[in-house]
Amino acid sequence: MTALVRLRLDIGYDGTDFAGWARQPNQRTVQGVIEDALARMLRLDPPPMLTVAGRTDAGVHARAQVAHLVVPVAAYSAINGTMPRRLAGLLPPDVRVWRVSVAPEGFDARFSALARRYVYRVCDNPVGVEPLRRHDVLWHPRPLNLDRMNEAARLLVGENDFAAYCRKREGATTIRELLRYEWARDDRDPHLALATVEADAFCHSMVRALVGALLMVGDGRRDVEWPAQVLAARVRDSGVNVAPAHGLSLEEIRYPDDDSLAKRAQETRRVRTLNAAAAAAEHAANAAGAEQSGTAS
Repeated sequence: MTALVRLRLDIGYDGTDFAGWARQPNQRTVQGVIEDALARMLRLDPPPMLTVAGRTDAGVHARAQVAHLVVPVAAYSAINGTMPRRLAGLLPPDVRVWRVSVAPEGFDARFSALARRYVYRVCDNPVGVEPLRRHDVLWHPRPLNLDRMNEAARLLVGENDFAAYCRKREGATTIRELLRYEWARDDRDPHLALATVEADAFCHSMVRALVGALLMVGDGRRDVEWPAQVLAARVRDSGVNVAPAHGLSLEEIRYPDDDSLAKRAQETRRVRTLNAAAAAAEHAANAAGAEQSGTAS
């Protein structure tokens, strides 16, 4: 059997010209670009497959993305210690692999993670965004009251069903633990507002929906209690505008100590499996109930 090694990659990218992280046919994606570069460098066909900590949407950036892959020991040993430099010559300038290291025992980029931290950047200067920041800062032409926004954000923190702020997928749970949601002004620019959003994991579009809701509170269009009322309803509210992707950046993936990596991955897999099974059972029960109601009528 071929001896294999699991590698951890620490990655950054400007998401402007990518159709998101995940490889898609006929689309330029971060995963596709990196996997193709790895295949050339390691001389592997088919390309190795990356498992990522957080699958970012089209236009979303990352300063500290993490992924892992498994490759033959022989292929890695031939270029050990030079992979980041070699990848720098193969990758386009809008994506970098900062570090490549042998992953600790039990490490899984996705399932071992304790939390993901994102930052969303908004400028409420009435004349617009600094031109050099237009690709990673949203312009919001109305003044924002961050005290109101933080008051509303505190009502959302904790373990909740975030179905109202997610694009639900069949068989997937929308229960998440929102660990932190805070707004603050940048010390160097009084017009720049930063939202820090951290959770054990996020549903599709969850961060941008949470930001969109709080922007409406900050500029006075909605009451402070409104985002929590939307959360409690557990259904998508047409009043919640999903904030544009370009203001969002993945800033940190947090992992436990090396000795706890395998345990954390096992726990996360079990919870996801149980939640998926429960969601499927609920869907089947609802379908059966609807069928019986139809028959009775």
